[in-house]
Amino acid sequence: MYTFRLNGQETTVDQDINLMEYLRDYARLTSVKNGCGEGACGACMVLLDGKAMRACILTTAKTNGKTLLTVEGLSEKEKNIYSWAFATAGAVQCGFCIPGMVISAKGLLDKVPDPSRAEVKKALHSNLCRCTGYVKIEQAVLMAAKALREGFEPPASTAYRVGDRMLRVDAKEKVLGTAEYIDDMYLDGMLHAAILRAPRARALIKKIDISAALALPGVEAVITAKDIPGRREQGHIIPDWPAFIAEGEETRYIGDALAAVAATSKTIAQEAVKLIKLDYEELKPLTSPREALAEDAPRIHAKGNLLAKTVLTRGNVDEAIAKAQYVVTQRYTTPATEHAFLEPESSVAVPNADGTLTVYAGGQNVYDDHHGIVSLLGVGDSQVRVMAKMIGGGFGGKEDLSVQHHAALLAWHTKKPVKNTLSRQESINVHPKRHAAEMTFTTACDENGILTAMKAEIIADTGAYASLGGPVLQRACTHAAGPYIIENVDIVGLGVYTNNPPAGAFRGFGVTQSCFAMECNINMLAEKVGISQWEIRWRNAIEPGKVLPNGQIADDSTALKETLLAVKEVFESSPYAGLACAMKNAGIGVGLPDIGRAKIRIENGKAVILTGASCIGQGLITVMTQIACETTGLDDELFTYIMPDTYLTPNAGTTTASRQTVFTGEAVRQASLLFKEALAAATLAELEGREFYGEFSGITDPMGSDKPNPVSHVAYGYASQVVILDDEGKLVKVVAAHDVGKPINPTGVEGQIEGGVVMGLGYALTEDFPLKDGVPMIKYGTLGLFRAGNVPEIENIIIGKNEAELAYGSKGVGEITTIPTAPAVAAAYYRKDGKLRPDLPLADTPYSRKK
Repeated sequence: MYTFRLNGQETTVDQDINLMEYLRDYARLTSVKNGCGEGACGACMVLLDGKAMRACILTTAKTNGKTLLTVEGLSEKEKNIYSWAFATAGAVQCGFCIPGMVISAKGLLDKVPDPSRAEVKKALHSNLCRCTGYVKIEQAVLMAAKALREGFEPPASTAYRVGDRMLRVDAKEKVLGTAEYIDDMYLDGMLHAAILRAPRARALIKKIDISAALALPGVEAVITAKDIPGRREQGHIIPDWPAFIAEGEETRYIGDALAAVAATSKTIAQEAVKLIKLDYEELKPLTSPREALAEDAPRIHAKGNLLAKTVLTRGNVDEAIAKAQYVVTQRYTTPATEHAFLEPESSVAVPNADGTLTVYAGGQNVYDDHHGIVSLLGVGDSQVRVMAKMIGGGFGGKEDLSVQHHAALLAWHTKKPVKNTLSRQESINVHPKRHAAEMTFTTACDENGILTAMKAEIIADTGAYASLGGPVLQRACTHAAGPYIIENVDIVGLGVYTNNPPAGAFRGFGVTQSCFAMECNINMLAEKVGISQWEIRWRNAIEPGKVLPNGQIADDSTALKETLLAVKEVFESSPYAGLACAMKNAGIGVGLPDIGRAKIRIENGKAVILTGASCIGQGLITVMTQIACETTGLDDELFTYIMPDTYLTPNAGTTTASRQTVFTGEAVRQASLLFKEALAAATLAELEGREFYGEFSGITDPMGSDKPNPVSHVAYGYASQVVILDDEGKLVKVVAAHDVGKPINPTGVEGQIEGGVVMGLGYALTEDFPLKDGVPMIKYGTLGLFRAGNVPEIENIIIGKNEAELAYGSKGVGEITTIPTAPAVAAAYYRKDGKLRPDLPLADTPYSRKK
């Protein structure tokens, strides 16, 4: 028996179990989040006798006789202050890590009521955040400290409009841990899933014997490929990803599923998986694109190992290169990288009495999940309802089916609720990564540094399955020449299947890779010409009315030069400052259907915003509320929202391609205009039950269009970032100037920039994804993610000059924030020591890790 004081109550536990497991599964204190289960992330932080500690590495025995506090046990005063401080600072994005941050903050402030920022950074060292970049979390802790010392009066509510710093509508629930993520759900009679994965990246599966697993008490189902009633192969665009590998087939990567178990506890389910007997033959995996492209290479898929080829040409490149004054050719490599969102994938599937199935999913579009699940089950659309809960980060890594389909299959077979949650290591092994890329770039200019041509070959490792590898390759190619005026381009991209983990969508969507190569080449050209990194970019920067390398004419909102002017002084004032520019589309574009949809329903005296657009931490529903307030003139307290739901909310497309603020924001504006028109003739009460629908469709031209100036995307954002080093090569400051059009919520935009910059710093300096025979040789704690103490000062400069009506002139900012950071870091080191570093993560820096 173990006794301790938990949130002021004497508590007795009769077994020695993992403390995080006890707090979550028995005490149901869901502010304690399971982010990694291995002591790396701090999402499960608790106070033990006043000291912040990670619950996942403690046991109930270790708490015997001690005092334990979680966020639920804070005083009402503390709850109010922390909620206000974190919301006001903009410290809450996906929110999954925030209760752990609050506990670490309290551990500090109880001992040091007036801390310095350095002390705050140190206190947060054990807490990881992948969204915010830590800047606003640190500010929130300092604000909370001041309020606790000096007293606190909550500010009066404000009528928010577009451009105001409205507090996130879901911030308080996220701070206090009451916001429900899927793994926080507990249902009566719920079963737990566990999945048998491939024994090797490439193996011939001869026999799957499930008899021993089925005989284990507590096991209610074990299913394999033969138990799938519908279409086994899934995939966003190409259905090449089987829900289970069948007997007689080869596995394609280490994350392939062979069987799924549903049992009365997680422990029993995991034990049952170990009892499944496999007869297999290990085969040599293909672990590099060049190996996979060899003529004698075994075929990973029946059609061969080439997933996609993208070609973009304009002008006469070879002639322009031959005539150029200066030419640079260089090979670059960038690694696969892990999204590392704080919330591992989780799904709960619940059979209903009428024979339908409700699936709670944490993906980036409930309709994508719905499409996959109904096809897998072989049922009609109305038979499956997919609903979202809070989503603890995504960054593109939650666009594919990962847990939803297996939970649905098990629930369909058992007729009981089933929860399927990945362990952190399983998540790392299973979901798609950022594409590793090998690139050769040739860039040419005249004697004045005017760019005349660029030529590129990009080979991307798309891993075992297509996922979104084709579109990612397209974006890498369409943006490879950068935001510059270049008349002659020749870009070829290949996406190649291997036996590595799949690669798909990741913040930047291929442009992080090609931008790194192009920007480094430009710096070498500048050196040859004898001008600065800033000057060569200024001379070539795209302007309104000029033609982008893909042929599109830049519109009046184009503000790349404004971002360059904004960073000119800081760049020129430091000898170790590096500069990079970037562009990124908003919207899927290239002629594909791209529609944002929203409804406003008047219900119980409130205007309810309904949209299927997923918020994965970017603050989407807050932005939608501000747009609705701006359009109608009503106060924000009259608006509310529901989470995405395929039975209730219209399909607004996937949260990807920096599109939701523009596309679904405009849909909300259109719905709000109709609502406003109705309000002119009736009161809100008189409109009870009415619905107002809005949508926006982005009309663009397809790849390969024969138009002289095709419209590839409805909008582009632009950026210039400067990274400054000290004499030792350590990061001092990042200045990030971003053309965001009209910032709907400046606090949210700043948070996106800061989070994107920190993600980009990790990509540049510390993050890697080593593989051995296709198997990740890494854990969450060794990914190389930046912690608070690594982060330098970040200065945001928001440029907005878009006066268009479309979504009040906003542009997407989610992805572009990460793109120029790595080349800016490389540029800073290039200025410091003259050494080109063509591979990521950059070699020979103070941040380089021992191999």
